[in-house]
Amino acid sequence: MRAGHLHLAYCTNVHPAEDLAGIVAQLDRFAVPVRKELGVDVLGLGLWLAAPVAAALAADAGLRAKFKHELTSRGLETVTFNGFPYEAFQAPVVKYGVYYPDWTDEQRLRYTLDLATVLADLLPDDAVRGSISTLPLAWRTPWDAERANAAHANLNALAAGLRQLPRLIRVAFEPEPGCLIETTADAITHLRPAAAWREGAGIDLHGWEGIDTGHLGVCVDLAHLACAWEEPKVALKALEEAGIPVVKAQISAALEVADPDRARAVLESYVEPRFLHQTRAQGGDAFDDLPQALEAQADGPWRVHFHAPIHAAALEPLSTSVDVLTEGIDALVAAGVDHLEVETYTWGVLPAASRPVTDRDLARGIAAELRFLKERVS
Repeated sequence: MRAGHLHLAYCTNVHPAEDLAGIVAQLDRFAVPVRKELGVDVLGLGLWLAAPVAAALAADAGLRAKFKHELTSRGLETVTFNGFPYEAFQAPVVKYGVYYPDWTDEQRLRYTLDLATVLADLLPDDAVRGSISTLPLAWRTPWDAERANAAHANLNALAAGLRQLPRLIRVAFEPEPGCLIETTADAITHLRPAAAWREGAGIDLHGWEGIDTGHLGVCVDLAHLACAWEEPKVALKALEEAGIPVVKAQISAALEVADPDRARAVLESYVEPRFLHQTRAQGGDAFDDLPQALEAQADGPWRVHFHAPIHAAALEPLSTSVDVLTEGIDALVAAGVDHLEVETYTWGVLPAASRPVTDRDLARGIAAELRFLKERVS
C-alpha cells in the first residue's frame, strides 16, 4: 500500500509460517483479506522469512520468480523484510532466543545476505530500493573486543555482499531495549560512518572501517524509542548529525503506565511466556521482562516493550505511547523515511479481552492499524 512516495506495510512476523507453502497459505488467510478490508488494489507486506526459507529462495532464481508471482497475483508487494528473528518467532517460548544468532556469528551474515538476494528479485520494478531490518548487533552481554571484532568483520562482509546485488538493498540495525544498541546514543557509538571512525583519536580499528552508509543504517522502532524515553525529533536529529541514515521505520506502540501499583492487576494480564517485555521506568530502573518489574515494584511511570495495536487504546488504566507514535510518524516522514512498517507481532498474546478470536478479527485489526497509519501520513 502506498501513500504518495511512501511505502506502507504490515509485518508478517505476526504469522507463524516456517516454510514456503505455509507462507503462501498465510497470504490467502490474512494478507488478501487485509487488502480487501482496506479496499486497495495493492497491499504492502513487510515479509518475514525464516532462515531455511530464505536459504532455499536465495539458492533458486526460479523459485524466487514463482514466489513473486504468488505475491503479485494476490495484489501484494514488498519493499522491506524483517530480518530480526532468525526462525521460530511464534514458538511457544521465544524470549532471549530471538537475539541469536547475533552479528558475531556468520549464520547471521549468511541469513541476511540470503534475504537481500531474495528481496532484490521481489522488489516492484518502480521501487528505488529495498530494506531489511535486523537486530542491533547483539544482546548487551557478553560483549568484549573479540566479539566486537567478529561483528565488525561480518558487517564489512555484509556491505561487500550488498554492493554486488543488482538492486539497491539497505540493511537497518534496530535499537532495542536490552541490546548492545538500545538507544540513539548507542547507535551513534557503535554504528559510526567510516569517516567518523577514521577521525577518532586513539581508536584501534582492528580492520573495522565503520559502516558503509550507502548500504547500512538504522531502523527506528517507535515502541523501542518510547521505552528509551526518547523524543523522536531529537533522536532523528542526532542520527542525522552523526551521518547515520534511517533506512526504515517500524510503526509500533509500547504500553505505558503512570501508576504501576494501581495498574498491577491489568499489567499482570499482559504477562505471557512467549516474548520478552522489557520494562523501563522514567526514573531509570530497567528490567528485562515485565514480571521482574512487577516483582521489584519500581516507581512509575513505566513503558513496557509490548507492541500494542497502534490504533486502539490499551486496557484501562494502561495507555500506549501514542504521543511518541504520532510525533514519530510525522518526524520520520518529514525526514524523508519512506519505508514504514506496522509491526504488531503480539496479537496472539494480548490479554483475552483484546485478543482476536477469528482470522477475520485479526485481518480487521491489521487493516485498522494500516488505515490509522495511512490517515496520519495523508
